[in-house]
Amino acid sequence: MTSAIKKIAFLALLAISSVYAVNAQDATMWMVDKAHTSVNFSINHFFSTVTGKFSKFDGMVHFDPANLKGSKVDFNVEVPSVNTGEEKRDQHLQSNDFFDGATYPKMSFVSSKFVKKSENEYLVHGKLTIRNTTKDIILPLKVTGEMEHPMMKGNLILGLSTNLKIKRTDYGVGTGNWAATMVVGDDVDVNIHMELNRKKS
Repeated sequence: MTSAIKKIAFLALLAISSVYAVNAQDATMWMVDKAHTSVNFSINHFFSTVTGKFSKFDGMVHFDPANLKGSKVDFNVEVPSVNTGEEKRDQHLQSNDFFDGATYPKMSFVSSKFVKKSENEYLVHGKLTIRNTTKDIILPLKVTGEMEHPMMKGNLILGLSTNLKIKRTDYGVGTGNWAATMVVGDDVDVNIHMELNRKKS
């Protein structure tokens, strides 16, 4: 290969790389409306279902259906904000028997890629970290709607939701001798409903 051809090939590769880099940064950034976003869970205890939520969280959402390569999610949940409606149970969940909130105060999800499943459904690949244990998961994401904000002129609203099931023992949550899965279920149903907004372009 002559030097001229090598130069042309190099310039072409550089151009392609530059386009990819720009596209990867082009996804629209949405702000999480915490007042209208909820992080909920449910788990079996013997024959009943215990429900709860985490009231403190923060995140960054870049999402554009036309630019999935540049779409990304980075979401954190504060473990001490757990609320099941029972103070003693909430305190127990903070102990080493479960989350060990003093040592591991945050759970996090960081996406690696978005894959379109249908017109308003996506599969978000990424890593979920709980109690310093990180595992690859696929988070199903549904767009529940998008519209102009009726009370904030020049703003848009986006609705997103996800429902997934994780095994708590995969992350070392509730593995003490007393907490056998025959008492507290291993499967945890997680439901997150998000309202986001941004300025119109």
